[in-house]
Amino acid sequence: MTERTTETPRHPVPVVVVAGALYDRGRLLAARRSAPADLAGRWELPGGKLEPGEGPEEALVREFREELGVEVEPGERIPGEWPLKPGYVLRVWTARLLSGEPRPLEDHDELRWLSRSELDSVDWLDQDRPAVAEAGLRLPER
Repeated sequence: MTERTTETPRHPVPVVVVAGALYDRGRLLAARRSAPADLAGRWELPGGKLEPGEGPEEALVREFREELGVEVEPGERIPGEWPLKPGYVLRVWTARLLSGEPRPLEDHDELRWLSRSELDSVDWLDQDRPAVAEAGLRLPER
């Protein structure tokens, strides 16, 4: 008699990168990457990787503080998950500016507040485009 085992294939858990669709006065914040070289000059929704033991909303607050020097309040998660490089996925939350004026402190060299009609005026990273489209649908009117 042969013994059968039912093994499920192991799928590595992807590294989650959180980004924030930061809204203020009817505009969405876009950040231009300064590094790494293959992403430099293109635009994204700001954010970063989750640290071990950190929840996504906590990571979003930390990333905005570190990268842009502002305090934000995470809102709803925008439905969807977008693949980045192999083993990484992007998840996006809406966010509201609580205090501070965003400044490019880390990984960015320029920031722009974009109205709904201006969303296509910057060269978004390919992986951010679907998230930006979803974020644009939620962009509050001024």
